[in-house]
Amino acid sequence: MSPQLNPSERPMPELPGVRHAYAEVRGLRLHYTEAGPADAPPVLLVHGFPQHWYAWRHVLPLLSGDRRVICLDMPGFGWSEGAPGRWSTAARAADLVGFLDAVDLAAVDLVAHDWGAWAGFLACAERPERFRHFLALNMVHLWPLRKNTLGTAWRFWYTVALEWPPFGRAMLRHWPAFTRFLLRRGVADRSVLHAADLAEFAEAAREPLAALAGESIHRAFVAHDIAALRRKEFHGMRLRTPTLVLAGAVDPVIPPRLLEGGEDFCDDLRVEVVPDAGHFLPVERPALVAGCAKRLFGS
Repeated sequence: MSPQLNPSERPMPELPGVRHAYAEVRGLRLHYTEAGPADAPPVLLVHGFPQHWYAWRHVLPLLSGDRRVICLDMPGFGWSEGAPGRWSTAARAADLVGFLDAVDLAAVDLVAHDWGAWAGFLACAERPERFRHFLALNMVHLWPLRKNTLGTAWRFWYTVALEWPPFGRAMLRHWPAFTRFLLRRGVADRSVLHAADLAEFAEAAREPLAALAGESIHRAFVAHDIAALRRKEFHGMRLRTPTLVLAGAVDPVIPPRLLEGGEDFCDDLRVEVVPDAGHFLPVERPALVAGCAKRLFGS
């Protein structure tokens, strides 16, 4: 087992009705929150970069009335432990399944954003019996058309500053203005981002472990996933989990055209484009996200 790395000791942001807990997942102590009735159908919410469980602060109250809503801090982020080798897509997908084992859940509905959704696609494809439905936000599936990936690669220019160790972690630790820039750049209407929320995620990204995690996720994608996409390694997989992808019409990172091409590899894949929305739908359109989740889960 790789050595454990200690999580943040920063105070957690407060959200009414939220319960905090920890689970031992494949040798790491991962933090998660819960809200809603403990005996209600469970839904797992998984954040992206550069965030943690608090990314769901607007969505969680809209789902917790009749759902057991669980928000997981992925390894290295928020208040979860991390370890070298645990930031590849395969490792993060395994951690999603490992978390379900740790909290004794046979299957859940899954809502995931950004890099959380990228791992979610792989987890659902590999272990469809563990995920009843999947709502993916602002992320491409595993089977994009090559012509579209080549035409949109320039949108990932900012990852050059993140994917090279040790510069990526140094950028996140010592230049919080960069994290704020990424968050502001990602939304269509900057008024949805309050100063306190920007400060929370910028400070969280400055934690040594979170900075390493942010660097490592981007490095792993460049080192492994890009080559896997080029070799069409995911074409041997099939997504059997009923899946809805929500894309922001003006998402500067994942434009809607990247979501073409997945139909031949999925049993039930739908894509909806949200007008005048960017890359952070959980804060830009929380009511829409919650409404789509309820319709998907009830189908």
